[in-house]
Order: sequence, then structure tokens, then C-alpha cells
Amino acid sequence: MKSTINVVSLVIFAVTASLLQAADDFGFKPIFNGKDLTGWHGNNPHQTVKAKGKKGGIKAAIEKQQEDFKAHWSVDNGELVNDGHGPYATTDKEYGDIEFHIDYKTVAKADSGIYLRGTPQVQIWDTTPEGGKTGPPRNADYGSGGLFNNTKGASGQLPLVHADRPFGEWNEFRITQLGARTTVYLNGKLVVANAIMENYWDKTRKTPLPAQGVLHLQTHGGEIRWRDIKVREIGFEEANWLLRGNDEAQGFKSIFNGRDLSGWAGAKDNYEVRDGAIACKKGKGGTLFTEEVYGDFVARVEFQLPAGGNNGLAIRYPGQGNPAYAGMCELQVLDNTAEKYAKLDQRQYHGSAYGITPAHRGFLRPVGEWNFQEVTVKGSTIKVELNGTVILDTDVSKVKEYMANSPHPGIGLKEGHFGFAGHNDPVLFRNIMIRRLD
Repeated sequence: MKSTINVVSLVIFAVTASLLQAADDFGFKPIFNGKDLTGWHGNNPHQTVKAKGKKGGIKAAIEKQQEDFKAHWSVDNGELVNDGHGPYATTDKEYGDIEFHIDYKTVAKADSGIYLRGTPQVQIWDTTPEGGKTGPPRNADYGSGGLFNNTKGASGQLPLVHADRPFGEWNEFRITQLGARTTVYLNGKLVVANAIMENYWDKTRKTPLPAQGVLHLQTHGGEIRWRDIKVREIGFEEANWLLRGNDEAQGFKSIFNGRDLSGWAGAKDNYEVRDGAIACKKGKGGTLFTEEVYGDFVARVEFQLPAGGNNGLAIRYPGQGNPAYAGMCELQVLDNTAEKYAKLDQRQYHGSAYGITPAHRGFLRPVGEWNFQEVTVKGSTIKVELNGTVILDTDVSKVKEYMANSPHPGIGLKEGHFGFAGHNDPVLFRNIMIRRLD
């Protein structure tokens, strides 16, 4: 089934892109000096991955590719040039959230692409019938810029419009990577809108895109030239702002006024409002929950963890009892890096449905920074997206084994309150919004 694009999201990303382009080169740093290959090395990851577990491993496999890299890559008139052969040009540096700008010019029948966080790829095609790749399964006639290695039919797998210029002309990419979410503009046209880039290296597609990785410029079948290669690294606050977009335009309503706990019930004496955020008082706990009841919904919240911080999101909480068991579940909010939590059950780390289903780790921002999280609860399914990466996607009705064999009597609740399950640590929550799905 083909996915649909939210019209509001398209508008938001179009406006955002206009603002970024108006800023021109503000904050960008060149990563190709136009003179030599400084800052780059050769690495074809499809070959390198085969060295895992072998003598010398990945490091030795990359070292063996450097002579071939220098033989097939050169600098001409300030342009990075590949003759269609050899390992991929690879940045020495790894990147997380970025805006990436690059121009390219290629030839007929060539096939190339840009790997983000070491993962294929933003596709570059010969989109003409003469190129031999139009129509299924490659669908080059749709144009370049799509996330070709995403699952067929997934958002972003095919570009929204054909934006390629004729051979002999330069093409311009502007790519934004926020968590696993990718937005691509080709020659000023939106071709991928905020799509999840899948992890090609995990054939099950159950493991998310890494939090960081190198950029590869793929070589494949014909000369390609690159120029004006530059990166703007996106800070955490800006990333949160870009990820959430315009909440109200997307149907979200604030459930916290930023001043007091009006509209909230439960352990109100154990929480306080601090600098526009709800904070659990140090040494206090209990569940603070909304007066309103929700069935199916999407919740958005920003949170800040202190070192060793522990809290949770109460989902469909009945108003009494332990939210991890009496409610549908508690979604853990936890400093995964704390030494005291090193030996927890996998179902106790951040984003997990506590004691039920484990979440992927490695996507929290450093302790003390604000994180952006979106939680979708629909029927018996829960999806948790942390800083742009889906770390949990589960159907709790299908789970048969629980931590410590403890029963979860509230797991089948169809509605309940939303709230915070405090555990004595001063965890902060702000910009708390909910969109009903029912």
C-alpha cells in the first residue's frame, strides 16, 4: 500500500526550506576544499562489510581500498571527479543531524547516489528511456532524489516529482537529516518530505538508521562530478523545532499552559512548574495525570533528563495504581547512560513499554539536553519516535512474555489518562501536546 504525504507537513517543510535557503550559506562549512582529497578516503561499504569477523577486520579492509581510491578520484577545476570506478568517496568525519548541500553533474547511463550515515541512499539516475532503468523495478523515470533502498511503497522511496536537469547541466541537492527523517530538495523542488530512511544494512528493517555516520558519494557506471560540498550541523534545539513543525496546524492541542497544573490531577503536590516546564520534585514521585481521558492519540513532549534521571509516560492510566501495570503501560523515560542502570532488563530502558517490549537504544541526546518525543497510541499498538528515530513500534496485545513474569492487567484498556510517572528524580517536561485520533 502506497503511503500518503500529510499536506500540512509538505507546507511546513516548504516554508522551512525557504527560510533555510534565504539564509544562504549561514552556518555551512565546506567539506571539500577544491584542491585535494583532504578529509576524504575511499570505502565501498558493500565490500567492507564482508570483512567483519575476518583478520584485520573493517579497518584493514578500508586501508586496502585507498590506492584504488586515489586512482579513480581526482580534483579538476575545483570539482571532485570520479571516473565511474573505485571505492566511494567517504568523509573522514561522522555526522548526525545535518543540512547537506552538494552539486553534481553526471553522464548518460551512469547510476550513483549519496549515502547518509553510511547508509544507501539518495538516488541519482539517468532518468531517460535510453538509460535502461525506467519502469519497474528501478523506476528511474520518476526522477532522482528518492530513498531508493527504502521498502517499495514506503514514504520517500520514489521522489514526489521529477526534478532532474538535462545531462551537461549541474544539479543541486539540499538534504536535511534529522534522526532517521530525511527531506530532499533537488533543484529547488521537494522530492522527499520528512520520510523515515530505513536501515539498509538490517534486512529485517527492524533496526533504525544509526544516530551518526559518514557520508559516501557512490561511484557506479560513469563519470560524475561534484562541487560546492558543504554541511551545516543542526543543534539540538533547532532539531526539536524542525521535527515538531507547527503543532496546531497539525491538529495538536496543548495540555499544559506553562504556568501551573490546571487540568492535571493525581500527585500534584509532588510536581512543580519550573521555567515553563513540569518538573517532578527531587525525592518525590507518584503519577501526575490529565483530567481528560484519551483513547487513540498522538502525544508530543520535550523532556530533559538529569544524570541518572528516571520517570515515565503513563499511557491510558485509570487514575490509580502503578501505571506500568494498572494502565495500558508506562513508557520509560530514563538516562540509559547511568552506570547504576547498566544491568537492567532490556524492557526497562528509555522508550520501552515497561516490562513489556524493549526500545532501541542510542538515540537520546546527552544528559541535560532537551529531547523531542512523539508517541502514537492506536488500538493495542504503540509507536515511540525519539528525536526523529522510531525506537519502539509494538502491538502489546501480541506480547506473551513479560519481565519477571509479572502480569499487566491494564494492558487491554481502551482509554485512560495521560501522565507522568515520577520516580524521585527532577525530570522536566515541556511543550506537551496531544492530537486525538478517535
